[in-house]
Amino acid sequence: MIYTITLNPSIDYIVQVKNMDLGKLNKMTNDLKLPGGKGINVSRILQELDVHSTALGFLGGFTGDFISNWLQKDNISADFIQIQNDTRINIKLKSELETEINGQGPAISTEEADALLKQIGNISSEDSVILSGSKPPSLPDNYYHTLIDVITKSNAAFIIDTTGEDLKAALPYNPLLVKPNLEELEELFGTKINTKETILQYGKKLLELGAQHAIVSMAGDGAFLFTKEVIYKGTSPKGVVKNSVGAGDSMIAGFVGEYIKTKDAERAFKMGIASGSATAFSDDLAKRNDILALVDQVKISPV
Repeated sequence: MIYTITLNPSIDYIVQVKNMDLGKLNKMTNDLKLPGGKGINVSRILQELDVHSTALGFLGGFTGDFISNWLQKDNISADFIQIQNDTRINIKLKSELETEINGQGPAISTEEADALLKQIGNISSEDSVILSGSKPPSLPDNYYHTLIDVITKSNAAFIIDTTGEDLKAALPYNPLLVKPNLEELEELFGTKINTKETILQYGKKLLELGAQHAIVSMAGDGAFLFTKEVIYKGTSPKGVVKNSVGAGDSMIAGFVGEYIKTKDAERAFKMGIASGSATAFSDDLAKRNDILALVDQVKISPV
């Protein structure tokens, strides 16, 4: 079983405004409300790829009900810890420039936080857990570390998509996959990365520090996959980018869904790039046919 964990889900409220004029009354030309949160995005793409997962994390209030009802409608299994406070709302403002205003997230009690740890304690070595996104400020700084400790004691595989100290602390536990973009890689190692050679240098460093596989994504410029045997460069298909939200989550879903089935990293990388690109070319997360239509357009070559 694949489990996704979203510690800080959201409703993503996407607002389109023509010619945004700050400080004045602006009228929407269109709006859309979607379930948000990186792990939830992963579960939604896995469902499109006919890979079963169960979404875990924290949900509360009328906003949490919106997300729960959406996942149920899409036949996505979910078993969230119900919390007292409302799940957050993130605003994605699309005008001449794309602007995001993200909520901090709800207060989560010690009892609620412990309930998720207890739930995760029931997984086994047959399971894989995908940890994605930020923590609400109310959770302890080491909460990701505690989750990973529980997961690894169960001998389950885990994938982590987060940044900074949480990512650095996870590497010695041998995650199946990490996926920093260039900016996150720079933050992790406190350096500037602006050449292919430095990308390769620090991508290899991720493996040296414990990751089994590492994808360094470069938006429209494709991505590198680092494995213990070989490094691959992946070139993204061409298309009109409509949406930057969820493309990285889609890449993780495509990679993990294919890798769990085939154990073929190169094939999984190709599906990951196709999934991320299909979402970038869509108004919402990609649909199955959008993804499959792009797979053969993805070019993978060893470095």
